[in-house]
Amino acid sequence: MESVFLIIATLSYCIGTIGYLIYLLRDWNPIHRASWGILLVGALFHATAILVRSIEIRQLAVTSSQEALSFFAWMLVVTYLVVQTRLQLRILGSFVAPLAVLFMFISSILPAHIIPRGGIFQSGWVIFHVTTLFFANALFALAFSAGIMYLLQERQIKRKSFGFLYGRLPSLERLDKINYYCLIVGFPLMTAGLITGFAYASVDSVWRSPWNWDPKEIFALITWVIYAISLHERLTVGWRGRKAAWMAIFGFLAVLITFLGVNLFMKGHHTTFIR
Repeated sequence: MESVFLIIATLSYCIGTIGYLIYLLRDWNPIHRASWGILLVGALFHATAILVRSIEIRQLAVTSSQEALSFFAWMLVVTYLVVQTRLQLRILGSFVAPLAVLFMFISSILPAHIIPRGGIFQSGWVIFHVTTLFFANALFALAFSAGIMYLLQERQIKRKSFGFLYGRLPSLERLDKINYYCLIVGFPLMTAGLITGFAYASVDSVWRSPWNWDPKEIFALITWVIYAISLHERLTVGWRGRKAAWMAIFGFLAVLITFLGVNLFMKGHHTTFIR
């Protein structure tokens, strides 16, 4: 039954993506409403699939790269749906929905490793650690999308080449605000998630030390530093616009390396339960 829910969710994301790509080309509100609703249906089926899987394995279903990517795609869609209702930036769906489909596709082709069940995976610390980091990463993905849109819009304005995207993309000021909103909410979540992870790792029954020179720890710290610099420069030096957009793009690329690259190509403590 779980696989059926996942298939329905994936199909919904694909249809929603097609709708949002059409919306990118044509400003027609019914297409946006239908695409938003289809993404919502997909997110509900996806949540059910994750819940069923978590109950089956008696721990949060994020203990393999396949499950983690699927969970991240769900968090990304849910975060977009919520942000859209608050900020009314419809065109963001044209950039976020394809990302969700991409992560679901990669998740579907990864081998399904069987991860041993254990007490450390069932801890509330792990659930908090994982969900806060994934929520932060979803916000950073939105900031990444806003950064891409900012650079596209800025290029058209500088070149005075006003193609169809010029009228479809929001103003530079609004895109910069979206970037800042995602950063100001995402960075504390990321920090809380990392602190929780370090604290839990120091428990005797886990790794007995908060820092183990694990590749995921190292790249996670690098990613945190990138976002810390971005936030610091925004608040103290006044970085805005182009620099902030590039930092959002670099930051999310670091997230992808930490999340995907380390999982698939490096070995460390996290390899025990992320394959």
